[in-house]
Amino acid sequence: MARRTTRRDAREPLPSGVALRAVRYGAPEPPDDTYPFTLPILADLVELPFPTPITFLVGENGSGKSSLLEAIAVGANLQTLGGQDTAHDPTLADARRLAAALRFTWGHRARQGFFLRAEDFFGFATRTDLLVAEMETLAADHPPGSYAHGVLKGQAAAVRRQYGELHARSHGEGFLDVFRARLLPGGLYLLDEPDTAFSALRQLALVAVLHDIAARGAQAIIATHSPILLACPGSTIYHLDEGKVVPVRWEDLPGVQLTRDFLEDPEAFLRHL
Repeated sequence: MARRTTRRDAREPLPSGVALRAVRYGAPEPPDDTYPFTLPILADLVELPFPTPITFLVGENGSGKSSLLEAIAVGANLQTLGGQDTAHDPTLADARRLAAALRFTWGHRARQGFFLRAEDFFGFATRTDLLVAEMETLAADHPPGSYAHGVLKGQAAAVRRQYGELHARSHGEGFLDVFRARLLPGGLYLLDEPDTAFSALRQLALVAVLHDIAARGAQAIIATHSPILLACPGSTIYHLDEGKVVPVRWEDLPGVQLTRDFLEDPEAFLRHL
């Protein structure tokens, strides 16, 4: 398992290069024929390197990309966006078993980071709104002008400034605002299909965010189906298909080729409907 994250002096220069260089998989002994060790990709997986700040995992549903990403999040000791420790999250029990079979090669330990699933965002939004409401309620219990009233109102306003009213905006708007607020130079961010419910325009905005964090020394590993996200400059793409994990160029991805062919001649695809 990965070592625990240690705090660094904020004045220290950021380390160069990616934080997580690679993960290696070693099948459990004695062999385990239960999930997640029955995932087809594990039969061929020895080492998965991360040579660039942005890495994508792409494949059909059931290919194992989300399971692998969850195990990496557990092994890296990341928290979910909402603050739940992956070591205790009840939904990640299988991921913890797989993480125990992974070995991590670190360039340096990431200073900050989180693991994001779509459901984590909605939970984070709910908790943030409840926190603001609770602080407003507590402030009302103190006389206006009192120290306690001012502190509580100030804290509520600070949360609003940082995140806004997340439930009042679209999933894409809220996620982008949260990600911009939470990303830090040198961080490690694992995102499971963040493009869910994103418009094409919001996906382009997320590409810009990813490109920005890479320039600021952060690293992201992302599971996605989106041809737009996958076009992020300078990224590494792994295609999970037929039990293999292979590096692939963006233009050679089946999803990219299909999208391009459809846009060039949609009638050829729709005439038989």
